Parts: sequence; C-alpha cells; structure tokens
Amino acid sequence: MTKNFLTEENFVKLHRVIDAHKDMQGPLMPILHEAQHIFGAIPIEVQKVISEKLNTPLAEIYGVVTFYSQFTLEPKGEFLIGICLGTACYVRGAQQIIDKICELTGVAVGKTSADGKFSIEATRCIGACGLAPVLTVNEDVYGRLTLNDIPGIVQKYKGAN
Repeated sequence: MTKNFLTEENFVKLHRVIDAHKDMQGPLMPILHEAQHIFGAIPIEVQKVISEKLNTPLAEIYGVVTFYSQFTLEPKGEFLIGICLGTACYVRGAQQIIDKICELTGVAVGKTSADGKFSIEATRCIGACGLAPVLTVNEDVYGRLTLNDIPGIVQKYKGAN
C-alpha cells in the first residue's frame, strides 16, 4: 500500500475508542470493529496497543482477529472485489470470471494492488445462488455474469476517483 495508515492521529482515535469501551462487559469486539474502521485493518501494531490497554494477551487478540473473516491484518483496496466460488457460481463459470478479473486488474486473489485501488477475494456462497455467477464490488452486486461483462465492470472502477 502506498498510504501510511498507522498514523499518530489514528492511534489517538484508537485510544479514545478503547477508553470509551474498556469498562464494558466484553469490550474486545466493539474495539476491534472500531479499530478496523479507523485503520482499515488490524495489524500487529494496533493489536499490541489494544492488548496493553485492555491487559489482554496479544495471542488472544490475534486469535480473534484471524478467526473472524470481517477482520483483516492488512488494509484492503478502495474497491474490494469478491467473487463467489460457491457451488452454484462455480459450476456456472466463476473460476473463469475470477481469472479474467485478475488479468484485467493485475491483482492476484487475496492480494491488493500496489496503488491501493483493488483487492481481490474468492468468497464462499453469498446467498445469491439464483444470480450465479455473482461478484461484489464493495456493496454493489453483479449477477448472472458472463466473461463479456467483466471488462466493463472493472473499467467502471478503474475510472472511479
């Protein structure tokens, strides 16, 4: 990533969040959600601060962050492209679609582009089997896709500012 997300300003925000939640019962999950929002990820540097302020073992925090799929250790791109590889999508050509997206963006599955624009994820069933194959770009859902649809979708987000 080209942007530094581990800024002093973000750590000040994190300290405020921890202070606001630390006396609650079960404060870890709300703090982690806020940390993810502030930093775009929960890297080890952020986990260490949370560990120290909550007096919770770092291993426990790391375990929670790596267990739940909504948390990430590295920032995601501005546009998170998720391609469903559940059974219905897979049998209707999702693998070819994911290959095409990787080709057009230059980003491998599970990676983020150097400019921070795109992240590509292979997902499991998103519950839209009737629209298979399906992909999401952030909150936008695209269904009943063909390979011919993919260049236009990718271009829409390449040109976005």
